[in-house]
Amino acid sequence: MKMALKRGVIVAIGVILQLLLTLFVYLCLGKYIKIIGLFYSILSIIIVLFIIKNSKRLSSDLPWIIIIMLFPIIGSLLYVIIGRNIHRSKLLKSINKNINYANKYLHQDEMILNEIEKKEYTDLKYISSFAGFPVTKNNKVEYFSLGDEAFPIMLKELKKATKFIFIEYFIINKGKMWNDILDILKQKAKEGLDVRVMYDDMGSLAMLPSNYPKYLSEFNIKCCPFNKLKPFAGIIMNNRDHRKMMIIDGHTVFSGGINISDEYINLTHPHGHWKDNAIMIKGEAVWNFTVMFLSIWNSYNHEDKDYYKFKYEFKKTFKESGYVAPYGESPLDDEIVGEDIYLNIINEAKKYVYIFTPYLIIDTDMINALTRAAKRGVDVRLVVPGIPDKKIVYTLTSSYFAPLIKGGVKIYKYPKGFVHSKVFVSDNNIATVGTINLDYRSLYLHFECGVYLKNMKVIKDIYKDLNDTIEKSKEVKLKEVKGGFLKNLYQAILRLFAPLM
Repeated sequence: MKMALKRGVIVAIGVILQLLLTLFVYLCLGKYIKIIGLFYSILSIIIVLFIIKNSKRLSSDLPWIIIIMLFPIIGSLLYVIIGRNIHRSKLLKSINKNINYANKYLHQDEMILNEIEKKEYTDLKYISSFAGFPVTKNNKVEYFSLGDEAFPIMLKELKKATKFIFIEYFIINKGKMWNDILDILKQKAKEGLDVRVMYDDMGSLAMLPSNYPKYLSEFNIKCCPFNKLKPFAGIIMNNRDHRKMMIIDGHTVFSGGINISDEYINLTHPHGHWKDNAIMIKGEAVWNFTVMFLSIWNSYNHEDKDYYKFKYEFKKTFKESGYVAPYGESPLDDEIVGEDIYLNIINEAKKYVYIFTPYLIIDTDMINALTRAAKRGVDVRLVVPGIPDKKIVYTLTSSYFAPLIKGGVKIYKYPKGFVHSKVFVSDNNIATVGTINLDYRSLYLHFECGVYLKNMKVIKDIYKDLNDTIEKSKEVKLKEVKGGFLKNLYQAILRLFAPLM
């Protein structure tokens, strides 16, 4: 929230500077005004054409186009500094290089590929062939409807570790949750295990001191903050590590919505009851997470030449015959994996699609998919927070309620507190659980991860969680979200700055 406010301040300052600069031009360079105006116009048109040519989703880039056309100088500078830092950042270039290197470790089992092709499971074919993440079988999956339920199991599994523990979270905050985990990590590192911790420096801003990696190193725990904040550069760096994963010995992984902080297990209550989730996987699918972790870790440390030394060879066969496909989202490639998986679920749904999302800042592709599904008779329901964590973002979220409700989508507010889960479940046979919010930053800017499930028994538990939460929630009616001219204007302005929130 603090960084969103900082970005908002930057934009406001930029607009003021644009106005002052324009006034200066008129006062001091009046005789050249036509030439300068022509230069502004040409520059902004070139940048807009460049955006259109290279856009992955044109509707998502529309705010940039409008900002640049309205405020040519400041808009162009903001786009070059913030919107295009991927092409200049040494860190992002290194990450992209390592992700491409890691792809050679992600091999799709041919028998499974033939099986999903024979069954015409096009959703799985997309994840395997185009997103590049193997679809696996031989897994056991457990879903936790609250962080409170997952936490004791996480501790139990950590204590069993014998080789390595890899931890990667957007937020790590001091408190009981982290302290209990850290006690185990210290003991395991003392026993000689390879213990690694990675957190997003912006996500953990004001929670961990800048020298925290050095502190952990005293206990032989390797630590790496993602994109360490620097003056100015840390603010304009728009791509963060929003992933959550805890990998144990290569055979067990925890992921889902929860970070490592006491509110995620409801020991503190900054926004009422924290409705979140976690998922535990034991089996072949853990390898996808291991490779994802190593790809970013080695962008900093360059210490692992052979990833296979972390691959667990399963001798045990799990009884389930369903499919599990952990996947990652990167802002550095041409695939918008997270949104495409969401769109595939919506577009292929026949009976229902239920969704948990803390934020709702979506493009026309997502709006049209949701309303189109509802219009063809699919029961489409979204559960959003009843108590917001960011008021300005919640105002922006609520601006999407009216068009969705008019299109037949049902929206529910969780009255007890904040919904942080990011979950889709459809038709009793498909679900995805992960870190990807329905907002601009998760869908286009951050590094994210998720778990796609098909024909797994655990899907019934995910459905039950959503259905139970919907029964406890209040449906939003169209008359409640209709606003006056000023409110609608304010929400429209906020949408312009969605890429910066």
